[in-house]
Amino acid sequence: MQSVKALRRVTEPLQWVRSVSYRRSFSALPNYSASDADIEDQVMVEGKAKSRAAILNSPSSLNALSAPMLSRLTRLYDSWEENPAISFVLMKGSGKTFCSGADVLPLYHSVNEGNTEECNRYFENLYKFVYLQGTYLKPNIAIMDGVTMGCGGGISIPGMFRVATDKTVLAHPEVQIGFHPDAGASYYLSRLPGYLGEYLALTGQKLNGVEMIACGLATHYCLNSRLPMIEERIGKLLSDDPTVIEDSLAQYGDLVYPDNSSVLHKIEMIDKYFGLDTVEEIIEAMENETANSCNEWCKKTLKQIKEASPLSLKITLQSIREGRFQTLDQCLTREYRISLCGVAKTVSGDFCEGVRARLVDKDFAPKWDPPRLEDVSKDMVDCYFAPATELDGLDSELKLPTAQREPFF
Repeated sequence: MQSVKALRRVTEPLQWVRSVSYRRSFSALPNYSASDADIEDQVMVEGKAKSRAAILNSPSSLNALSAPMLSRLTRLYDSWEENPAISFVLMKGSGKTFCSGADVLPLYHSVNEGNTEECNRYFENLYKFVYLQGTYLKPNIAIMDGVTMGCGGGISIPGMFRVATDKTVLAHPEVQIGFHPDAGASYYLSRLPGYLGEYLALTGQKLNGVEMIACGLATHYCLNSRLPMIEERIGKLLSDDPTVIEDSLAQYGDLVYPDNSSVLHKIEMIDKYFGLDTVEEIIEAMENETANSCNEWCKKTLKQIKEASPLSLKITLQSIREGRFQTLDQCLTREYRISLCGVAKTVSGDFCEGVRARLVDKDFAPKWDPPRLEDVSKDMVDCYFAPATELDGLDSELKLPTAQREPFF
């Protein structure tokens, strides 16, 4: 119990940004071919007396966030923020999933067709929406019930209130498809206790709802069976006072602690290995431990790491390390550079290869380029972090309204 309390204390300084102005200067969102009715079905709206809820409703894709869904979410949250009749907002998913991450198959096909501009626009709008969530003027709630992967965390964790349940599963498996944890992940993962963020990012290991509340990624925890009671209670609220909303969320909450098998009880071992300077050093230290003690946890962890793209591993480690010293907007700007470089295939085509192997052909045998860690040079990695000038006719630097929506610490 003491170790869990210590974890909780470590995460209390998480500095979520808040806004100081109602004015925004978001760029225009693109027009999509999907019909308005289809988009409205994929992101439904539920209205209460003084609140609105956005419901992700694309069960066939596990609520993966498509470009039209993202466009609609942004329009809804913009309008709700400016509407004085609305006190607070809420986001949840339909079915057994909150959000399984970005809808990467359209991005994969766009890259293969040479249409990187569409991919660039998708990432631009995604990261702007994450920043909107993290600087929202009104209390915003995310009910992360069920699978929450990749940018599913990015559109929820930067918000004010995050409710996890006994059905919640959070993971960042991006390195397994030749990508990197993005949409603000390098901000919130880097602020977890010790080097837990590096561990989660490099392995794709899952956290459950209890572990999320213990390490500060969630603000509230309740059983899935009690969600209707929570939603009924907050739906009757007329106040925009965050303390009133927080008390209402806590009324049906549960006091829980990670069980003995939780990875949080291995925090000292995680720090020992994932606090090392390079991916090579992490792997070497764990291989030595495995050889000397037959440590099963090390064996499993090594297997997870070695399945990932070597280039993505090095990019991800540097991204998390830089995120420790950056604000949310700085993290999003860096992640945008990395993402654009990845889809442009400037250095490697690992993103497309990873998606092909896992989601298209499903042979689970990606041919990474470069294939080995020792083949990944510093210049290759640096290319992903360098500010670019022009890509496909677009200004490749992410422009966030930081002057109008300043961070609050």
